[in-house]
Amino acid sequence: MSLAAAPCRSAALFGPARRLLQRRGIRSSRPAGLKVVSQARKGLSELLSLTKKDESERPPPLRPGKVSPTLEVPPHIPRPPYADSGMMPDWDPNPQIHDAAGIEKMRAAGRLAAQVLDMAGKMVAPGVTTDEIDKAVHKMIVEAGAYPSPLNYGRFPKSVCTSVNECICHGIPDSRPLREGDIINIDVTVFLDGYHGDTSRMFYVGEVSPAARQLCEATKEALNAAIKICGPGVPIKEIGRTINAIGDKYKYGVVKVFVGHGVGTVFHSWPHVAHHRNNELGVMQKGMTFTIEPMFTTGRPTERYWADGWTAVTADGSLAAQWEHTLLVTDNGVEILTAYE
Repeated sequence: MSLAAAPCRSAALFGPARRLLQRRGIRSSRPAGLKVVSQARKGLSELLSLTKKDESERPPPLRPGKVSPTLEVPPHIPRPPYADSGMMPDWDPNPQIHDAAGIEKMRAAGRLAAQVLDMAGKMVAPGVTTDEIDKAVHKMIVEAGAYPSPLNYGRFPKSVCTSVNECICHGIPDSRPLREGDIINIDVTVFLDGYHGDTSRMFYVGEVSPAARQLCEATKEALNAAIKICGPGVPIKEIGRTINAIGDKYKYGVVKVFVGHGVGTVFHSWPHVAHHRNNELGVMQKGMTFTIEPMFTTGRPTERYWADGWTAVTADGSLAAQWEHTLLVTDNGVEILTAYE
């Protein structure tokens, strides 16, 4: 589950998302108006034809569905400090660096998160609601003796984030059925034996458009490229440089507002893993755990928020994609703690 990178001074932000943004340091701007210039009747005709084709392939805009009551977690399951209060914890300034016992617990948390995500992904099909996915995720996590980390984090009402089409991240599961051609990011985090494991990836609902497929695959490519350059002593900012270069290659928008983060005994901590070119300080250290979770858009990467204060969608309605892994810095590189087959 990503964390907001920076404060946005737009009056449209409120609720948990605004409080997340107010804790960091980047401004967000509104998308500029679109301008179309034609140089000849033929060029204008072709442009209009392409526009109509693009619009016909674009799925209808997302609309909020009905959100069912929050599910209960059995009282015997250990839970993070915010679970009962619903507070929004401050960003922990300390890196998550583990001894041998902590590393084993991080491996267990990452393995469970990956297994839950795999199960959730197998549910993706036309007609299935994201609320049904949430219920299945919740059940599998609590049956494993773990707590679903997003639940009541800043009063987030569900156990998983489900972000469809133009939703950048933090989509709240609801009654909307998935439709043929949708793309969906499912973001699972579990709190097992005192440690969080965090992962997400994209899934296709039936047959999707070539444009949607390319967006998802390019975002995955960016994640994999960033993982390859990681290791002890590598500057954190190299992650953003690597991801931004791939976004530029495909001419995608690179989301700046939401970032990867340290993860371990706390949900969100230093390092602040920006996915764009940046000058963040710090280097990776052996035993450190953190997430990388790039987000690309087919249009402008600026965001707006639904009334729930959490759901972040692209301001221009363009498609968005995200992939995420939790990583452990080793002697020679990194170990993917949330790897899947």
